[in-house]
Amino acid sequence: MHIINYNQKYEKGVIDLWNKTMIADPITSHKFRKQALFDDNFDTELCYVAILNDSVVGFLLATKRKFPYLERGLEPARGWINVMFVDTDYRQKGIGTSLVEHAEEKLKSMGVETVTLAAYSPNYFFPGIDKDNYRDAIKFFDKLGYKAGEESYSMCKDLHGYQISEESLAKLSKAQEAGFSFLNFDYKYALELLDFLKNEFGGGWKRNALISMQNNTAEDCILLVLDPKQEIVGFCMRMIDGNPMRFGPIGVKEEVRNYGIGGILFDIMQLEMEKQGIYHLYFVSTDAPGRRFYERHGVKVFRTYVDYEKKI
Repeated sequence: MHIINYNQKYEKGVIDLWNKTMIADPITSHKFRKQALFDDNFDTELCYVAILNDSVVGFLLATKRKFPYLERGLEPARGWINVMFVDTDYRQKGIGTSLVEHAEEKLKSMGVETVTLAAYSPNYFFPGIDKDNYRDAIKFFDKLGYKAGEESYSMCKDLHGYQISEESLAKLSKAQEAGFSFLNFDYKYALELLDFLKNEFGGGWKRNALISMQNNTAEDCILLVLDPKQEIVGFCMRMIDGNPMRFGPIGVKEEVRNYGIGGILFDIMQLEMEKQGIYHLYFVSTDAPGRRFYERHGVKVFRTYVDYEKKI
């Protein structure tokens, strides 16, 4: 067995092995290219293929930023192992360990001090390690000295027959009486919204809204909340990756959260999705407080991930 840097002649072998081993996350060549090869920071020096008898038996993609990402900049001391897998027929032979050691050695030579598993923004495949579907991966990285952190959750909801509850309608009326208004995005709010998102929630949220505006989907995919002064105090959107069912993010200015605006906004978005014949809602990642919020609205967890990092 030998480990070499990625070459596109191995693409079919890599994708076939991905679909054999990453059974909860099948992939197409289009998605692989879009999220891996065509990412600004992709580097063949950090992408490895394990070859045995002229066949692909393992793969690892790592990343170090070459280009700054919003307010995070280059994060010079941080690197990622985005994804790694080994053929089930060739495990327990040191292939996975060799792949990780190659990545760690190269990342360390580039100034990296902390390696994060999976959760690379903006083009992550996974927000962490799925602790139910990839239990062997949890054991593997534990042995290699990676430390578990917080959990995050993928959640979903069936919207067939969705109706806003009487309780939520009462909260909506109370908020409207207090001078709040809920409306679909209009481009006259474009610059105000971008400033609101950057100042309240960071550049990643601004980027999501900006892409929606650039693609001319914002009027269909973004909802706003205005306060009595007609200033933006809340926001939610969907379709950040082009999938109309994908919800998020959602956020409300802290000083107006006592009105339950976040819950009202979420309920309105669910109704708007149902009106358009979008009968399934999901998102990839939320934290524990977010999980509690969504569970109050009937959204269920379908995957649980664990953050992992290692100092090298």
